[in-house]
Amino acid sequence: MKVNGEPRPLVVDRRATLLDVLREQLDLTGAKKGCDHGQCGACTVLVDGRRANGCLLLAVAQDGAEVTTVEGLAPDDEGMHPLQRAFLERDAFQCGYCTPGQLCSAVGVIAEAAAGHPSHVTDPGQPAAGPVALTAAEIRERLSGNLCRCGAYPNIVDAVQDVTR
Repeated sequence: MKVNGEPRPLVVDRRATLLDVLREQLDLTGAKKGCDHGQCGACTVLVDGRRANGCLLLAVAQDGAEVTTVEGLAPDDEGMHPLQRAFLERDAFQCGYCTPGQLCSAVGVIAEAAAGHPSHVTDPGQPAAGPVALTAAEIRERLSGNLCRCGAYPNIVDAVQDVTR
């Protein structure tokens, strides 16, 4: 698979999750193991540009996939991703444990909305084609799979809105 833009030929145990391979074999420890059941979102990464819980994906099933972790959102030579900068400016984290998953999920949310994918709170009167406006309610709904035990949700929503304005 390709991880953060680099081809990474790997030999993995067929039972290993993508999260475990990222953390243990590739030393990419940004994605966290929270619940290990796909309920908290701390392990969220992008697989072929779509949000995914790394703890639920078998690594062998990702053969040929493009995986992006929080470490790959903005290469060192380019500085921070706009969402990372907005999270800092809005103080959209406290302990930081969920932040990598929140960031990867937010990148996916922005792409999904831009592609016109509706959510459960998308205005039914909105035209079927075209981008979905990311209101606060829309962002909260789309990020609902990412839990923050510290309760930084209002600032996370503000940070995503800053980037999408």
